[in-house]
Amino acid sequence: MPGAAEVWRSVFLGNPLGAWAFALATFLITFTVLPLVQRFISARRARVSPRGPSQPHYAIDLAGLLVERTNRLFIWAVAVWLGSRYLTFPPRLERWLTIALALLFWMQAAMWGMAAVRYAIDARRRRAGGTDAVLASSLEVILFVAAIVIWSIALLLALDNLGIEIRPLLAGLGIGGIALALAVQTLLSDLLASISISLDRPFGLGDSLGIDDYQGTVEYIGVKSTRLRSVSGEQIIFANGDIVKARVRNFGRMRERRALFRLGVDYGTPVPALVAIPRAVQEIIEAMPDTRFERCHLLSWDTALQFEIVYFMTRPDYSAYIDTQQRINLRILERLRALDVNLAAAMPRTVQLQNPPPAPEGPGGQQRLL
Repeated sequence: MPGAAEVWRSVFLGNPLGAWAFALATFLITFTVLPLVQRFISARRARVSPRGPSQPHYAIDLAGLLVERTNRLFIWAVAVWLGSRYLTFPPRLERWLTIALALLFWMQAAMWGMAAVRYAIDARRRRAGGTDAVLASSLEVILFVAAIVIWSIALLLALDNLGIEIRPLLAGLGIGGIALALAVQTLLSDLLASISISLDRPFGLGDSLGIDDYQGTVEYIGVKSTRLRSVSGEQIIFANGDIVKARVRNFGRMRERRALFRLGVDYGTPVPALVAIPRAVQEIIEAMPDTRFERCHLLSWDTALQFEIVYFMTRPDYSAYIDTQQRINLRILERLRALDVNLAAAMPRTVQLQNPPPAPEGPGGQQRLL
């Protein structure tokens, strides 16, 4: 019978049996140890990673996150690559193995890149001390653009590692990109507009916007369009390119609300009562919570003596403004009745014609009616 040394040196599929044993042991150890290390780091990070806004070790936390996001297939590829160092394969098989390992590596690198982008967004939210509605609304656009850039770079680097000349490919992509941009310039305009909205962040989810003659609350900000829920209930869809060109009023970022209304009183109101009205209105408004009185003046007279009243609500909420305005109106009515002041009634206007023209005559000299 052959000895152990001879069996160990016997050739199987072009490699000694001992080399196959070392390769198999390396594969099994790597494929067993790396997942255990991955689970240990994940459990450790879950225990020690703080959830508050202060995060002292972002680099360490990010490294732990990338270990968690490592794909099991990539770990298998690493184990195969380490085991294959002990073996010799035919050139063709070696080439296919190199291609598979390169593609798996750059695929995993792209996944790490996307995980890093998501981590950066989460870190930005933690530093803001809570949920950033504006950042949340632009999350889809940011991730879409990041995915295009990261996966494109990973693909080009993978091709370069495989020995493929990428400069002619880049030149061809540049020419093709120009032709494609001319063909889909409207879609490209909306995409660039979405990037502009994401970077400039003029509004976010939940903001109340006024765009041209439309008003509604932002429900969704996408790559191509932004959707608003109007005050009458229907959904309004705007192309992002149209929003960038329009003048947008963002009521959701009002620090306070300015209120202006007019009060018309009868012409027969005595002058002392007219003098007392601004002071009475000021006292009524200043007695209301969350208000700041601005002015009250007898501004004009047309069909009535018109007082213009301006005040500010320190709470921009529309419902609070409406409730306050109603209470102010009722108090003003009570005070005007106490002052014996009448509100002006709508006066119909009568237009009189002087010396109307005579009616035209009909047959026989008789006047006929028109």
